[in-house]
Amino acid sequence: MIRITLNVVMAQRNMTTSELAKRVGITPTNISILKTGKAKAIRFSTLEKICAVLDCQPGDIISYVADK
Repeated sequence: MIRITLNVVMAQRNMTTSELAKRVGITPTNISILKTGKAKAIRFSTLEKICAVLDCQPGDIISYVADK
């Protein structure tokens, strides 16, 4: 399972969904879909922009958790 912790990193940076969406160049709806883990895919270019804006690494917002 892929775990998304985008909301945690956003909270640590005091960044709202609207602000992140604006700075990344995607809709707040798409940020919400990412935050809830409902996204089926993410473009590397979008991931790169999110990491640049949040000053983080991809592994800070996406991790793999083995099924038990």
